[in-house]
Amino acid sequence: MKTVHHWIDGKSVEGTSGESGPVTDPATGAVTTRVDFASVAEVDAAVAAARTAWATWGTSSLAQRTGILFRYRALLDAHREEIARLVTAEHGKVHDDALGEVARGLEIVDLACGITTQLKGELSTQVSHRVDVSAIRQPLGVVAGITPFNFPAMVPMWMFPVAIACGNTFVLKPSEKDPSAAVRLAELFAEAGLPEGVLNVVHGDKVAVDRLLEHPDVAAVSFVGSTPIARHIHATAGANGKRVQALGGAKNHMLVLPDADLDAAADAAVSAAYGSAGERCMAVSAVVAVGATGDALVERIKERAEKIVIGPGEDPASEMGPLITKAHRDKVAAYVRGAAAQGCDVVLDGTDFTVKGYEEGHWIGLSLLDRVPVEADAYRDEIFGPVLCVLRAGTYEEGLALINASPFGNGTAIFTRDGGAARRFQLEVQAGMVGVNVPIPVPVGYHSFGGWKDSLFGDHHMYGNDGVHFYTRGKVVTTRWPDPSEAAAGVDLGFPSNG
Repeated sequence: MKTVHHWIDGKSVEGTSGESGPVTDPATGAVTTRVDFASVAEVDAAVAAARTAWATWGTSSLAQRTGILFRYRALLDAHREEIARLVTAEHGKVHDDALGEVARGLEIVDLACGITTQLKGELSTQVSHRVDVSAIRQPLGVVAGITPFNFPAMVPMWMFPVAIACGNTFVLKPSEKDPSAAVRLAELFAEAGLPEGVLNVVHGDKVAVDRLLEHPDVAAVSFVGSTPIARHIHATAGANGKRVQALGGAKNHMLVLPDADLDAAADAAVSAAYGSAGERCMAVSAVVAVGATGDALVERIKERAEKIVIGPGEDPASEMGPLITKAHRDKVAAYVRGAAAQGCDVVLDGTDFTVKGYEEGHWIGLSLLDRVPVEADAYRDEIFGPVLCVLRAGTYEEGLALINASPFGNGTAIFTRDGGAARRFQLEVQAGMVGVNVPIPVPVGYHSFGGWKDSLFGDHHMYGNDGVHFYTRGKVVTTRWPDPSEAAAGVDLGFPSNG
């Protein structure tokens, strides 16, 4: 059986802790791979390698960094099919979806290739007599990333290319459920010429995570995952003096106004709710139908959902694959099975779905719940599965208030033909990413990704300008070069002025 090892100091390193975990093919339920779990000593070895590498990488030229990044970008492009196949084999998402994940990760590598512009400083001359002031940004040192199972290639690429381009070295702890893509990303970076120790990958569970959070040589931690874990990451790493960006869970709402194109809204709702089996932090999991639109919208959603083809991710006919684990599949099913008792109208129940020939896979069908009370568990919790809740609101104001009352604020969308209503919504809604007739408003790489409220802990969003600022710190330098002919200014105990 294949075993996924750590990647430390530019080479594959077999685990020595004696601990490992199973990696399952979600379509069959079979364990196909084992992954080494790191001990504290192994995490320390990865951090030590990163710290040693930073002594030279942190002062390397921008030309050297970008040269390696451009070669890396070319290798990723050449190997995108291979990386997508690794994602499908361990996560279960369909191949086209996996290819899309790799493409979005490549956008951030593109951003990192242009880091010379992002790191340009500022200069003000003659702020006082013969005095100039410059502002520069410098890398932090060793930084770490802890990434989730749902995007095993894309989310790591949201972190380490920008961090490394800024002059940091990186320790990545990917999800133990689908670790192969992360290791392959590191191998290709080494092939592009990245020096040993600049990018390291350690696998494991809470032992590895907690060590990264407390290690004195780790300057910053990036995290994407559930809200409870994000809160823990933020509090623990912050208590250990680290800079933290911890992206948490979501309950993304889509507001549909009476003037909206209902066919377009239904297409968008199905695509955004059920893509990747709902295992996306930007999935639309709650549709708020305003006025008399609800019945017609629900009927259109139902018609489309019933036609979705569910099957193994490597099958070109499949539009949606299985869930990541059997335990997660059972948890998602429990929300649907308990929905009627909590006041929901169960329009579609996908909990008994299976695929012929793959009966042991982690399958679940599409579920649609209508007239969902805000007190229902299916609405209150992040389900992270193919379950769409429809709520009703009498007016725009009522729908907006419902969305803003949610503790989550990751992403949201409005469907309308009314530009005035759309403008109000984008200013009034309490969420970090907003779509206007766009159901999944994931920003392009040169903007930044991040939510509000319980969807983000920390001050910086991910990638874009926020990513560059997160992985660097500012320094302001004030210089004065007196003319040789000038007499010495003498002692002056007064407060410095800019005269």
